[in-house]
Amino acid sequence: MSQQWEMVIGLEIHVRLDTDSKLFSGMKASYGASPNSQVSFLDAGLPGTLPVINQKALDYAIRFGLSVDADIPPFTVFARKNYFYPDLPKGYQISQMDDPIVGPGQVVIETEAGAKTIEITRAHLEEDAGKSIHDKYDQYSAIDLNRAGTPLIEVVSEPQMSNAKEAVAYMREIYTRVTHLGICDGNLQEGSFRCDANVSVRPVGQQTLGTRTEIKNLNSFRFIEKAINHEAKRQIKILEAGGQITQETRLYDAEQDQTRSMRSKENANDYRYFPDPDQLPIQITPEMIAAQRALLPEFPAAKIERYVGELGLKPDDAAIIAHDLRMAEFFEQSNQHSQAAADLNAKFLLGEFSALLNAQGVALAASQIDATAYAGLLDQMANGSVSRKVAKGVLDDMWDTGQAAADIIKEQGLGQISDASALTELVQQVIADNPDQVSSYRGGNDKMFNYFVGQIMKQTKGQANPVQTKQLLEEYLK
Repeated sequence: MSQQWEMVIGLEIHVRLDTDSKLFSGMKASYGASPNSQVSFLDAGLPGTLPVINQKALDYAIRFGLSVDADIPPFTVFARKNYFYPDLPKGYQISQMDDPIVGPGQVVIETEAGAKTIEITRAHLEEDAGKSIHDKYDQYSAIDLNRAGTPLIEVVSEPQMSNAKEAVAYMREIYTRVTHLGICDGNLQEGSFRCDANVSVRPVGQQTLGTRTEIKNLNSFRFIEKAINHEAKRQIKILEAGGQITQETRLYDAEQDQTRSMRSKENANDYRYFPDPDQLPIQITPEMIAAQRALLPEFPAAKIERYVGELGLKPDDAAIIAHDLRMAEFFEQSNQHSQAAADLNAKFLLGEFSALLNAQGVALAASQIDATAYAGLLDQMANGSVSRKVAKGVLDDMWDTGQAAADIIKEQGLGQISDASALTELVQQVIADNPDQVSSYRGGNDKMFNYFVGQIMKQTKGQANPVQTKQLLEEYLK
């Protein structure tokens, strides 16, 4: 982007809450059901139906607010957001306007310039709309109301991000929060986590905000970065040509890598918000807040600090594990059941175990080897029964057979050779068989040492105790 211009970005992130039923009806809210099979009379907008709030959705919203150090007001009010669209059968959406359930909060993100605080304006509860399908029939659009009424929290940031990378970092931080809180499944492909990006540009040094456009329904961290960058370049091109930016809603076309106009952008008063007469204000009691505060988990930043400071992990390894909720749970469970060093656990988990999962094409949550069985293999490495190289083959056999590591090692005779006399004999024989290499090593070629280690490992099929082997080689190669 030209150095004469700067971006101003704010995000509205929609988080689908992982509840069994919808926000105001008892109908199921599961994804993937056949079209219009999960629609109650209320969801369909039939006259005479009355909404009843989902308590779990309220709890989840409070839990999120606490996780971002937000103000939780003593009461909250639902409002009707009026607009007419085929996938909104009531003619209005039940949302919140003046009294949202979550007030101002903040999160800290890491940027190229260091840590940066992004303020959260608010987060409010609302019901999702249905889905319009435009490619099923040639002459008609289809409507699927299964999604209508599913509970969302919309997290609205202040316009404080100045480039697309910061926007992605902020979006990832909110994603980490809601998935670690257990309030959202985080499935981007299913639309469980998506955002609208408000983008404007202005000359560097100008305080007044430029006219913004809104890019709707971005559900990919990669696409949000590309969409924002494209939109900023489009606006700069128009302004530098003497034109003006139109306040509008745009869609991002990933295949063409461009945004295109969808409709003019409405303001809040266009929706004629007013308190929903079918619902009384809801009191948020101190007891409700305390109950959700007790459920707050340890977030990645704290995990990383503990993994590095208490468990001795390298910062990069700690960060990878801490930011993956399932991996962190697996790591900690296996640590509890194993006597092996946490550092060995981390390296084997990120290396050989992750490679096996990738080869099998499954996620850690679907692993055929649980944390307890995995811990048993770690112990076999820690007590010197097998080397890490042999342990990789044992891991593969555990996956295929379901057997414990100790049983596989015993049945296949894979136990590590730690007998001092046997290893001494091997070392002496290798030295005697390779006089040229011995001369080279003693002449200053230190790299030749690995040759001797390799020869012994080859003869023992990797079963020689590596620590003892190296000690004996150092002794006899002097």
